Amino acid sequence: MAVLKALRRQPVIPLALLTLVAVLALSAAGQGLIARWIATIVVGGFVLGTLIQMIREMLRGRFGLDVLAIVAMVATLAVGEYVASLIIVLMLAGGEALEDFAARRAKRELTALLERSPQTAHVVTTEGEGDGELVRDVPVDEVVIGDLLLIRPSEIVPVDCELLTEEVSFDESSLTGESLPVTRTAGETVLSGAVNGTHIARARAVRRSADSQYQQILALVRQAQDSRAPVVRLADRFAIPFTAVSLLLGGIAWALSGEAVRFAEVLVLATPCPLLIAAPVAFLGGLSRSAKDGIVLKGGAVIETLSRVRSAAFDKTGTLTRGRPALVDVRPAAGFTAAEVLGLAASAEQYSSHALAAGIRAAARDRGLAPETAEDASEVATNGVMARIGGRTVVVGKPAYIASLVPEFARTDLVAGQAAAYVAIDGRHAGALVLADAPRPESPGVVAWLRDHGVGQIVMLTGDTAATADPIAEQVGIAEVHAELLPDDKVRLARDLRPRPLMMVGDGVNDAPVLAASDVGIAMGAKGATAAGEAADAVILVDSLAKVAHAVEIGRHTVRVALTAIWIGIGLSVALMIVAMTGVIPAVVGALAQELVDLATILYALRALRGPLTPERDFAAQAPEKAAAEGRPAIRG
Repeated sequence: MAVLKALRRQPVIPLALLTLVAVLALSAAGQGLIARWIATIVVGGFVLGTLIQMIREMLRGRFGLDVLAIVAMVATLAVGEYVASLIIVLMLAGGEALEDFAARRAKRELTALLERSPQTAHVVTTEGEGDGELVRDVPVDEVVIGDLLLIRPSEIVPVDCELLTEEVSFDESSLTGESLPVTRTAGETVLSGAVNGTHIARARAVRRSADSQYQQILALVRQAQDSRAPVVRLADRFAIPFTAVSLLLGGIAWALSGEAVRFAEVLVLATPCPLLIAAPVAFLGGLSRSAKDGIVLKGGAVIETLSRVRSAAFDKTGTLTRGRPALVDVRPAAGFTAAEVLGLAASAEQYSSHALAAGIRAAARDRGLAPETAEDASEVATNGVMARIGGRTVVVGKPAYIASLVPEFARTDLVAGQAAAYVAIDGRHAGALVLADAPRPESPGVVAWLRDHGVGQIVMLTGDTAATADPIAEQVGIAEVHAELLPDDKVRLARDLRPRPLMMVGDGVNDAPVLAASDVGIAMGAKGATAAGEAADAVILVDSLAKVAHAVEIGRHTVRVALTAIWIGIGLSVALMIVAMTGVIPAVVGALAQELVDLATILYALRALRGPLTPERDFAAQAPEKAAAEGRPAIRG
């Protein structure tokens, strides 16, 4: 079945095969003239089609390699080597078929995302005024924010949603490349495209389908598939010198031997399949490789630019840092323990929407402190939360708010970049919880890796104050910091940065202008930063800065493979042409040998699908050692 599909896509192959069999049979039967006319008509038709395509390309300003194929076919017909001319037709058509196969193989990771797009959602509604529930299947586009969803085992999450079930395991490999199941707990966001594990899950929709993570990824994938790789144009630029060398070698062979057939024997080995096929196959492999690693690159031009990056600029919050404050210290007041203060504060913060609340809850969970249910709870907007827990009154909030409630309040000392949530228990000052948006553990390693791999200029562009930005920059190893910037300030600074090309990495809506203005913009899109993702050239689907280094690695590896494949094709073709000048390679044998050259270049180009990537754990593990070696403060976990 697959063979039939391939033949339907390349009808020239069966036509050329049937013609070749007929020509050989007629020649064996002594009907050489008829055989020659049949071959001439079939090859002539193929030459005419190729010539029309070549003229169209020239009218677009592109001189391609098709002229060599045309000259080779005409030359072999002219000297009576019509069997060789049919083999050239087969070779060119077969090369296109091999390219089609290789392209489909290389795009497998990309198309897998498109094929798995969720189509329906199970929406739960109450039935009448009783306790019964009704589950309706609706098209995923009709899900609205706030809908209660039922996700059955092994089903795809239809839209981005907030998990209501206490604990559920999801397969997020199609989104992040993480092969192991990921456990999500109640209150966490589950992205569309994740696959539910073995238990039924309930969740509440937080985005419509068009705005959800999976649909954003699909849009990026379609963009990536439709792009044309720049190294294909680089291969075209080889056309004129390669054509000139080939014609020169063929002409010299003809002149020295005095036989026109020698010209044809050389030219059959100059057909351009290796150059035409190698580059696009390698670039499609690079796109597929990056998608599998959780990075969507919007086309081959991005791959080439990434391979040449010489400067890098980073946003701070959400890029070099996690973008969510984490607990760094618990400072209990006299008469209270750290566990007591954190546990009760986390229980009260269940009922708060403040930015610091999530970090407090996560810290308690990591320390095994289970949250208690409040008998009563209320939030005082912008000030704090008050809850009655286990018969005790717990208040968590701003210093001024806590000071107004307790007589003996005391502020705690903070350094730049830190914030504190103060706690009162039963009318007494209980202490403070210190939080900070600390650098990602992998950030110093990524910055050091870029610097060690030819990215000489690395800067931070942030809207935060210098007092907040400088300590983070020092910890991750960035010496040049531009703080308190507006979006247009970032664009101006990025435009002036040298050397080029410049890579900008950011995550927020305010980063969209500078991402679009940079030579290559990379958006940290794991949290659904839609505006940044649309403006960027690449989107990282995993919440890890290590993928930035991976993107550069993939770009360099892909371009290296593409160029090597091109030179392999050129080298083998020229070597065989030189041998053919002596007359030891008949035209038919030469045409068959060129097919092996095609196969060699395609197989090498497929190496872009593989290749070593620095393990993510290495970026985090080497960060303290690298910082110490450079005399910078090391991050301590």
